[in-house]
Amino acid sequence: MPATPRLVAFDLDDTLAPSKSPIEPRIGELLIALAERVEVAIISGGQIQQFRMQVVDRLPEAPEALSHIHLLPTCGTQYFRHTGDDFSAVYARELTDDEKRRALAAVEEEAKRLGFWETQTWGPILEDRGSQITFSALGQEAPVDAKKAWDPTSEKKSALRDAVAARVPDLEVRSGGSTSVDITRKGIDKAYGMRQLAEETGIDLDDMLFYGDRLDADGNDYPVLAMGVACVSVTGWEDTVEKLEELIPALPVRV
Repeated sequence: MPATPRLVAFDLDDTLAPSKSPIEPRIGELLIALAERVEVAIISGGQIQQFRMQVVDRLPEAPEALSHIHLLPTCGTQYFRHTGDDFSAVYARELTDDEKRRALAAVEEEAKRLGFWETQTWGPILEDRGSQITFSALGQEAPVDAKKAWDPTSEKKSALRDAVAARVPDLEVRSGGSTSVDITRKGIDKAYGMRQLAEETGIDLDDMLFYGDRLDADGNDYPVLAMGVACVSVTGWEDTVEKLEELIPALPVRV
């Protein structure tokens, strides 16, 4: 772990906030305090609207600190920086129409074949996020308790991921959140996002620190650990608060 990281990155759901839920005020305060010291990045499978609802709209007023916050929706296939007025896209690695069509067909057909296509849902099961196709078994707006109960061992997600991957071998298929499977271009996962951060910021991976709740071998945060970035495992946003309250006082405020 770097003695003084130059960039601290976070998973979003179940690291900074409960799944699809807004961050608590204390998390917002700590993110701003951290951004006054180092670069801060958030990387998740969600789209930018999700980042805005969960994080951006909940941050304390701090224009200078916002310029040091990096948002990487859809696992880094999109990258947003604050321009002074708002977060604007630096790039977006969009899927082609053919890739989207094949991904949508494969995940729907395999979910139905495996018996994972639910009829009682909260919002759409399939979502075209431009650079990512996402399957959410219970819909985008499903409550946290329902999502935890649907696949507590991740067996369903793993089975669906493997089945879809066999159908679209030219695309990347991986487990996302608690009930989701994400499909992007080949080679794109959170490790890809971290490499993009290094390229865009000029900060070496050895000088980065990553916080995530799914660093196990089947987790969507694992690629960051596997690429050699120093990682901190957390069990939820409350755990993240405790660990940041230890880290931040040891970092000098940016002059």
